[in-house]
Amino acid sequence: MTQSRFTSVLVANRGEIACRVIKGAQAKGYRTVAVFSEADAGARHTRMADVAVPIGPAPVAQSYLSIPNIIAAAKQAGAGAIHPGYGFLSENAAFADACAAAGLVFIGPPAEAIRAMGNKGAAKRLMIEAGVPCVPGYQGAAQDDATLLAEATRIGYPVMVKAAAGGGGRGMRLVHSADAMVAAAASAKSEALGAFGSDELILEKAVIEPRHVEIQVMADAHGHVIHLGERDCSVQRRHQKVLEEAPCPVMTPALRAAMGDAAVKAAKRIGYVGAGTVEFLLDANGSFYFLEMNTRLQVEHPVTECITGLDLVAMQLDVAAGLPLAITQDDVRLTGHAIEARLYAESPEAGFLPETGHVLAWHPAEGDGVRVDHGMRDGGEISPFYDPMVAKVIAWGADRDEARRRLIGALERTTVLGLVTNKGFLVSMLGHDEFAAGNATTAFIERNFPNPADLAPADRTFARALAAALLVDTAPKAGADELAGWWSVGEAESPVRLAEGETVTALKVGARGRTYSVSGAETSFVISIHGIEGDRVRYACEGMDGTARFAIADDHVFLDTGAATHKFHDVTYAPAATADAGADGLVRAPMNGRVVAVRVEAGATVARGEVLAVLEAMKMEHQLTAPVDGIVVSVAARAGDQVATRQILVTIEAIAAS
Repeated sequence: MTQSRFTSVLVANRGEIACRVIKGAQAKGYRTVAVFSEADAGARHTRMADVAVPIGPAPVAQSYLSIPNIIAAAKQAGAGAIHPGYGFLSENAAFADACAAAGLVFIGPPAEAIRAMGNKGAAKRLMIEAGVPCVPGYQGAAQDDATLLAEATRIGYPVMVKAAAGGGGRGMRLVHSADAMVAAAASAKSEALGAFGSDELILEKAVIEPRHVEIQVMADAHGHVIHLGERDCSVQRRHQKVLEEAPCPVMTPALRAAMGDAAVKAAKRIGYVGAGTVEFLLDANGSFYFLEMNTRLQVEHPVTECITGLDLVAMQLDVAAGLPLAITQDDVRLTGHAIEARLYAESPEAGFLPETGHVLAWHPAEGDGVRVDHGMRDGGEISPFYDPMVAKVIAWGADRDEARRRLIGALERTTVLGLVTNKGFLVSMLGHDEFAAGNATTAFIERNFPNPADLAPADRTFARALAAALLVDTAPKAGADELAGWWSVGEAESPVRLAEGETVTALKVGARGRTYSVSGAETSFVISIHGIEGDRVRYACEGMDGTARFAIADDHVFLDTGAATHKFHDVTYAPAATADAGADGLVRAPMNGRVVAVRVEAGATVARGEVLAVLEAMKMEHQLTAPVDGIVVSVAARAGDQVATRQILVTIEAIAAS
């Protein structure tokens, strides 16, 4: 391969990965081009790049997944190469082909390599040929129920049913017995067809409570392939990674050599070029099995960069330019330990329901061994059209426990105001004894955090009291400031009602100067406000001084106590609720999104808990269920409709219990 003389790189992505690639390309001296949808106008990645080009409306099919629009943007901006980041078109062989046809360098593997690993069944057949250990299973062409049932019986239960064309947990089912096999396969096929356009399945022997360990490979166009060690990505929720670390806590030199050799074999078998990741399942006995290959840069690549000292984006750019790898396998050194946490705009206690809204303030952590990759800015937005990840918070330490402690501190110092995040949940996982001991497997979250309702922040009661005090403290006051909070008869008292979801808490706030006594609903705190500087409040409570960050906007109080983020709706002057949530029979959209399916019609009789509609938002599907037994009076949405938060979708007339 001759050197490719490109001087400008278009980044066909958004958010934190677009920012990361732009920064890396600029450091190498390349001119950078950002692309953006209408929803991302003014986003951080567009401001970082040398030039930004609009590529269409907010829906990804019309913007970030539109190959013609992105190729046209590259031509318009004079880009010579395209970096796809991860997600979107990064593993789309047709996109790689389109880049080549347009005379653009695709900063990724050859289209043939992407195709080879794009189907789990075909990929597994290739890996078996290459001598890479694979889980016993079935990856044949016959997809009828009888064949799948017979093959599952041959493999032995429990088995994993997987969409051959997909990933991210979609089209995946764990089946424990033959009785459940046909139904599970039908469900997986339906989901896979909708998500990936193919209902082909593969079957695998289920490896119970394995570790998910992946090997980072890097290959050039001159036949050199090396690996850069492993990452342990076992902490997952619904097959989505939440915490990642390098190296793996139970790795040995011999096991690393064996897994690295298998990963290199896999890459060589398909003629791989660039950065890629070969994923394995590692069982308790030290046996490992090929899972899949991600033919792109991974979300969790920073932990590898932290322990190797290498810049993977810079290496990608050099390889794409036709240069040979500058290092050999013997040059790779792993130093210390790194852990990454994915900070999401979501409410763990509400079943990890995604949050949307404006970012009122953003304060990423700083400090020794801390790195925060993000695409955030004050005034930005978490949109319902895209993944709700806010940032990746990464910490490095001389050993694993130092990295873990640093990451906890970094998360506590990272603040996003304007919506709820999973920060408290991340801190809880990092502090859990099982994780601290390095014993987490893919069952970690399910075993230790089974009930989302139990994930309410531990400091919720205090945070509610502080929010009430801040509402009173920042409220416009009549008269001189020195008289605020004082009546001739003693302490002034104000009622405050705060809503969290459908739950409303009534509080009383007594004020003497800037000292507030907050009581009600088993709450009793005396909080003194020492000062407010911007969005930071200094306070004292129960003999201790503390700080928190807050914002008050649109009758909401957004509060970050360090331990967690909170959102309270000030309904002090709103009409009191007269019924429990859902008792009015109104089924509302929990967030902005697109209606995927409506499963009832007017006149239908429904039972409480029955699925009425399915809403898709932020790459996830959410089932909307009947809050009461009753008769459907009206349906105000159809499949394909875009709906807003709190919009009424179905109205039910309750049937009185007999």
